[in-house]
Formats: sequence, structure tokens, C-alpha cells
Amino acid sequence: MQEKFRPNIFQFTNIVSNAARLLQASRILGIPAILTEQYPKGLGPTVPELGASDLTAHSKTSFTMIIEEVEKELQALGSPKQAILCGIEAHACIACTTYDLLEKGVEVHIVADAVSSRSQTDRLFALSRLKQSGAYLTTTEAVLLQLVQDARHPNFKEIQKLLAHPSPDTGLLAFFSAL
Repeated sequence: MQEKFRPNIFQFTNIVSNAARLLQASRILGIPAILTEQYPKGLGPTVPELGASDLTAHSKTSFTMIIEEVEKELQALGSPKQAILCGIEAHACIACTTYDLLEKGVEVHIVADAVSSRSQTDRLFALSRLKQSGAYLTTTEAVLLQLVQDARHPNFKEIQKLLAHPSPDTGLLAFFSAL
């Protein structure tokens, strides 16, 4: 979610807003987050409104985020068996990362209202193909609630604050009717 993409990504502001809530929740719940940037020299830095300034951004040129530095970070985390993905572009970096993670036996959850592409067509076909490939499609609010599972969770009140306003429409209703 880099600066040069801002004017060209479908629903960019809303996608970043949802991803920022996911990142806030990961901090509250102690879930490690990994950030990559696609060729930052040409595409610019991660946008500040994501709220990721405390994360190390791994620079890459490949479309997958499963690069050597990220592999090492995943190993240091005990090789997680589940991953939650958000970002851009759905048909490029999200897709390539998903396929690589699925190949490694990782259960992949793609937050559909926190991913996008320059074109809605590429986004929707990518989500369809990723679902067919075995990834789970979900939404920001669903992820947050599934992570806490119960109103008695010790961090529920903090997560509930992130849900005070519903996620903005990111143009997925047409996709849903095609499922």
C-alpha cells in the first residue's frame, strides 16, 4: 500500500482504512505483522495512514512476499500454519503470496475488503481464482471477531472499538452475487 498506487487502486482509501484496523488488531492481540514494499525506489514508501511505521518494510521486486527475509522472519515465528493477507494488488502480490503459502501448507485467509487492484475486474477475478485454489475469503470485521471468538476475551473491548463503524463498501457486492 504504497504512495504511487494511491491514485490508481480501486477503493484505495477504504482498503487502507480496513488494513489499518487489521494492523491495530494484530498489535492488540499480539499477532505478528510482516510488511513488504514492492520496489520502493520507484513506487514510494508505505502510506502513513496504514500506521505501519513501527514495522520493518522488506523491500522486494518479486510479486510474492515470500522472499528470503520474510522466510527467515516466518521461521523465527515458528513457521505459522495460518496467514491473514491484506494489501495490493490482488491479482499480483496477493495472488503470488497466496500460492506460495498454500504450497507450503499454510492456511491462507484473504481479507477481501482489505485487498484491491487497479481494476475491479482484476481484483474480482483474482479473488475468485484464489478461493478456487483453497484460500479463504473473509472481511475485516469477520477476522476481528474470529480472532477474539468471545465477548469474554480479555481484549474484546479494544477490538470492539475497532468495530464501532462498519467497514466501508469496497465494491464487493457484485462479486458476492457471482459466488
